[in-house]
Amino acid sequence: MKLYKQAVIVLAITLVAGIILVPADSNARSKGYGRNLEGRQQADSTIVTNLPMQNLSLEEDVGLTKMREEEKLARDVYQTLYDRWQLPIFANIARSEQQHMDAVKALLDKYNRPDPVMDNTIGVFTDPELQDLYTALVNQGQKSLIEALEVGATIEDLDIKDLYDLLEQTDNRDIQTVYQNLAKGSRNHLRAFTSQLLLGDVAYEAQFLTPEQISDIITAPKERGRVDENGIQVGGSSRSGQKHRRSGSQGSSRF
Repeated sequence: MKLYKQAVIVLAITLVAGIILVPADSNARSKGYGRNLEGRQQADSTIVTNLPMQNLSLEEDVGLTKMREEEKLARDVYQTLYDRWQLPIFANIARSEQQHMDAVKALLDKYNRPDPVMDNTIGVFTDPELQDLYTALVNQGQKSLIEALEVGATIEDLDIKDLYDLLEQTDNRDIQTVYQNLAKGSRNHLRAFTSQLLLGDVAYEAQFLTPEQISDIITAPKERGRVDENGIQVGGSSRSGQKHRRSGSQGSSRF
């Protein structure tokens, strides 16, 4: 009976994920997904280019290097877990993480800073801590589909916390704008993973943010559109925008 219940939970997650998320198949580009992603990448680069260049502090330099590889960590783990479980949520969010990587790379190029991603191979990192974290997260996510979804939520939890911290350390408008949009995307990803976990009667427990911050994020609606350096939606009032508070409490936005 226990095994039967687990099978039903996995089937429910798979069916719902397949319905509400873009299918991760070889025809995705022909259905418009690939073209839309390329268009967003071009727009992101244009935004970074058009905003003024400001002095780059050591903290900002270190932060950009960190986020470039941290976004790669998310992409690589999700792609690996998709290969294991064939659940569309992992492939779809992996594509989004590639966009996040590209946005940070645009900033590194703008400020003529070296790219830490010297080898774009899945699972290869310059930072030894991220290398170890990749191995640990993949090993955990291989155990069961529920643990794989928990890994996804954990990565987004870490990503949001780090972005909130980095926003406290920068006054460069272009960096703030990218980080705000990255945070928005991460909050949406966290909502996606935790909603899938709830289908299996599993509630995600905060690992890096506070429980209150996690609750505020996952109970809020999905955030749409771009935001500016203050986390305010561009081009109209946001139906679900959550401005980043400098105190480090519940926050802002992403692509």
